[in-house]
Amino acid sequence: MTVVLESCTYAYGRRRRPVLRDLDFRLPDGLTILLGPNGAGKSTLLRLAAAVAPPCRGTVTLDGASARTREYRRAVAWMPQTITPLPSLTVREYVAYVGWLKGMDRRGAWERAPRALDRVEIGELSEERTDRLSGGQLRRVGVACALVHEARVMLLDEPTAGMDPRQRRVFRDLLAGLKRDVRILMSTHDVADLAEEADHVSVLAAGRLVLNGSTADFLAHTPAGTAEGRSAEGAYTALLESV
Repeated sequence: MTVVLESCTYAYGRRRRPVLRDLDFRLPDGLTILLGPNGAGKSTLLRLAAAVAPPCRGTVTLDGASARTREYRRAVAWMPQTITPLPSLTVREYVAYVGWLKGMDRRGAWERAPRALDRVEIGELSEERTDRLSGGQLRRVGVACALVHEARVMLLDEPTAGMDPRQRRVFRDLLAGLKRDVRILMSTHDVADLAEEADHVSVLAAGRLVLNGSTADFLAHTPAGTAEGRSAEGAYTALLESV
């Protein structure tokens, strides 16, 4: 089983137009890329799935457990666009603190933090203060925070924003190594983040899903005559123009 959104509607205020309307979404195995233009509702979908905000209507569940439950929050990890460092905490303390917030006991969170950091290949920064890390390193800390409490679902809101091409490649390699154990939903504006290792693609436009299928399903929308190396961009553009 997995995270399931059923008939979800969400608006930022009673008199505002809904950002999402009657949305049905089921997160599949592996790595899913969530594409969409500004204002499409990508961040809102992730916030609902992360139990950060409740839908105005509809339900969000994991294996039948409501998003309101501790069981749900323990199993689902969310990494927002901006990760705020805490100058008073080292990297290990930061990760352990998040584990404790997710319901772990203090000793268990402290002992598991190094293993989580090793999995994202920044174990050597364990004693570094978080305010001394680069943006790319902070994003790895964010992933470690998800791994420390053994999340089954990882929600990433534009994690590659601001990264150079090499940093994006390294980060995608990291996700490719994790997707065997964790279901991952990663939103992005950049179709370049649609790497070979993405198993599924969801395209959101104007608050509704235009496509939710395999990477092959997505690329099948590439127009004939598209230049080599631009298939993903062509498919994305074609889908948005069809709305």
